[in-house]
Amino acid sequence: MSSKILNVGLIGFGLSGRYFHSPFLSINPRFKLKTAVERSKNEAQEFDPTIENARSIDELLADEAIDVVFICTPNDTHFRYAMDALENGKHVVIEKPFAATEEEAKQLVELAKEKGLILTAYQNRRWDSDFLTIKKLLAEGKLGDVVEYECRYDRFRPVVPTESWKEKKVDVGGNLYNLGPHLLDQALVLFGTPETVTATVSSVRPGSEIDDYFDIRLSYPDKLVILKSSLMVYDNFLRYTIHGTNGSFIKGGLDVQEETLRKNILPNQQPWGVEPEDRWGKLSSPEFTGIVESEAGDYMPFYDNVYEAIVEGAELAVKPEEILRTCRVIDLAFQSSQEKKVMTY
Repeated sequence: MSSKILNVGLIGFGLSGRYFHSPFLSINPRFKLKTAVERSKNEAQEFDPTIENARSIDELLADEAIDVVFICTPNDTHFRYAMDALENGKHVVIEKPFAATEEEAKQLVELAKEKGLILTAYQNRRWDSDFLTIKKLLAEGKLGDVVEYECRYDRFRPVVPTESWKEKKVDVGGNLYNLGPHLLDQALVLFGTPETVTATVSSVRPGSEIDDYFDIRLSYPDKLVILKSSLMVYDNFLRYTIHGTNGSFIKGGLDVQEETLRKNILPNQQPWGVEPEDRWGKLSSPEFTGIVESEAGDYMPFYDNVYEAIVEGAELAVKPEEILRTCRVIDLAFQSSQEKKVMTY
């Protein structure tokens, strides 16, 4: 095992930088959270006084000691900040959405390859409790061959006056860019490239400026994958409904890691990522019908993989070709909705 410590620069210290990345980076001995970009605030120092402050992207990227940059800023900045970081010789992790389009994503992937740098997307939901549980059930053949897979990620957020860019009609805004990458990445990891993409992307909330609803159908020769999200679902417990040739699995509730991190609990507290029993799913099959205890969620393997890819040449867990596939499906979903057509992948 290498003794090298990677110096990290965070671009942005909002929800993602503060509650997702900083807690894991701060307790992982392979990383040193060196600098955070905050234009006027000093919230990074409130989290950890040893974190340095940069008042601009250029200031951060000029620091030759920074090895890897995490981009945790509004969606429309991801592409240009990532290009700048790669041009300055930094490895890069981009929050979702990775880019606005597949074409932008290709430019980033090609530049990273040209410069011999690691570039990946923060697809943390691969290490959610529910997804790990589903992967295990499928690997064990508990459902047989999947014929229908539905995943929902709903919230109840009526439109209220706010200055947040997340509720404004801005470039690379809206719910498909916000929650879509999570659902799509999970489905594509499980089932691979679909034959066709059919989608409805719309606004359902009174007064909404953004797309706040999507229904995406991925068609395969032997199964249908349905991915849905709405910001106007009061009872939003349901998450997964999976039917196979040998059984069904239904599960609700969200992974506990985000809510735990928001309580300022660091992920070195044990037990970590353990779901309460009321979120465990139900398996129904000829061999067994009953509640299935969820696997513990843990985002730390993502960070360990980034380190190992940079320092030891390991294969990325979230690979460039997987990122490009997700971006392409998002492009096709928007096009399908606008043109009211089934799109061939």
